[in-house]
Amino acid sequence: KVLDASTLSFGTRVRWFAVCFVAGIVCSILGTALLWLPKGIKLFAVFYTLGNIAALASTCFLMGPLKQLKAMFEPKRLVATVVMLLFLVLTLCAVFWWNKKGLAVLFCILQFLAMTW
Repeated sequence: KVLDASTLSFGTRVRWFAVCFVAGIVCSILGTALLWLPKGIKLFAVFYTLGNIAALASTCFLMGPLKQLKAMFEPKRLVATVVMLLFLVLTLCAVFWWNKKGLAVLFCILQFLAMTW
């Protein structure tokens, strides 16, 4: 029952949704602000990616993780889900292993586009 949203009260689910969603927005904004610091590209990539993960996790509190995963991997959403997860990983690879700032920014943009798709 832990993975079922119905075990939490509606008020609790809404509160945790709001906490995760706001944390996601704050992380994304913080990451964007840190981008302008010297060597801030790594912080940008990490915070922006964490922001997207937190925003995605926020809906788990409304739907429940299993229901959300089922919805994300439905045939009509499968490509968008795989692309979004791929760009989350590629963003971090670009800054930590490949040391390519331009790719990291591009992958962050593509993360955003995949999330809205």
